[in-house]
Amino acid sequence: MAEDSVGEFIRKQVGGEWDEEAIATARFKAFSGQRTDWEPKYLFWKNLILDVARHLNLFIINPFEVKQSWFHRGGLTPLCLDQVLVQMCKDGDIVCMEDLLDPTSSHISILFRRALKIVRRPAPPDESLLESPLILMPLLKEKSADVVKILSQNHWTPSCIITKEMFQALCGGPNEASSILSYMSECGKARYIFIKKAEVIEGIKVSLSNNPVPRLMSLDYDVLHLTWTIERLQKQLDVIDQRYANFRSSAMTSLGCGNRITSVKHVREMKMASQSREKCILLLNRVEEVLSVIVNAESTKKVSEAIQIGARAMKENRISLTEVEHCLQELDEAVDSQKQITSIIELSQSNADIDEESIEEELLKLELEVVSEDVEPSTRKDELIAERKGNICTSLCDNISKLSISDTSTDSHGVPHLKNMEGSGQSELEAA
Repeated sequence: MAEDSVGEFIRKQVGGEWDEEAIATARFKAFSGQRTDWEPKYLFWKNLILDVARHLNLFIINPFEVKQSWFHRGGLTPLCLDQVLVQMCKDGDIVCMEDLLDPTSSHISILFRRALKIVRRPAPPDESLLESPLILMPLLKEKSADVVKILSQNHWTPSCIITKEMFQALCGGPNEASSILSYMSECGKARYIFIKKAEVIEGIKVSLSNNPVPRLMSLDYDVLHLTWTIERLQKQLDVIDQRYANFRSSAMTSLGCGNRITSVKHVREMKMASQSREKCILLLNRVEEVLSVIVNAESTKKVSEAIQIGARAMKENRISLTEVEHCLQELDEAVDSQKQITSIIELSQSNADIDEESIEEELLKLELEVVSEDVEPSTRKDELIAERKGNICTSLCDNISKLSISDTSTDSHGVPHLKNMEGSGQSELEAA
């Protein structure tokens, strides 16, 4: 399926020339003579390799797959592809994965490797490099820029710290993440960071501006730990939501089969999952609040610069300090109002324990949903309502029978006026 997609893409890129026998035969031949003789053919294959890899969203390629799958034509493969790949390596457009910098090495090792790379002249590449995966550097740079762009949309600070798992998800996999991190570390745009606890917590500090990534500080480790905790809590929330959905489905199935005892059990488990979710959300909000405070604290380093810029802007635009304070006061009042509304909503949420009444209410809702899916929903719904009314009538009759005889009037023979009592009971039933 991938080969068909590549073939269609190549025909769109190259046009009708791809199927013309004479032109294709000339392009499939090996290079010969001086570079000026095969330069146009080399540029054709180089650009086509980059275009196909970009179409497939790849920057790590397998040379064997490129030769045997991408450009086969009628059972033939280009004889010049090995020469094209080697020449791209000489020009710096291709790098072997083994030659990449280890992103987990220390900062001193990275500096030493840079100096060694400048002093020592690397050996000229040969066809032996085609035995291992190759990295297309132009596409690696594009992918790195895309990762930074995505992070910039979610962070407003000059740099950010994310977990290794999140970085791998953005890059498209472990190998891609390792290659991108190696390139960004060598360019001074990213740094590897880790914490040794019960399990090793790994993360990446990425520069989101044109400046190099700042050096690691003790605060960065706290940010990494909090970010990792938020991701773990989010995963736990997903698990709880899935469990809740499974319990609800089981309760609906049990009600449909008439097994009320099993359905009550599943409803109780639903309530327990709901309480666990509330606790998890509460903890998640607290961790996010702490992380927000730390991130905001980083920006206070430039408060002095901001004040100076603001003062200069006020002077240039002739804005008085009184007007600014008035605007800030209005903003504070709006923020306070929003906080009061939020606190009222939070207080209105009940944290009571699971009781039988709440289970009965939830069970009634599920019963009505099951009723709506039955063949004769109106009949079953009437039965449920009649059953509920019967329970109410029984309860009222029990209450009437428990009334003290002293609270009722009697006739001259000491017999209570049952007519009045019956009338009262009937009115209660009608009210119910």
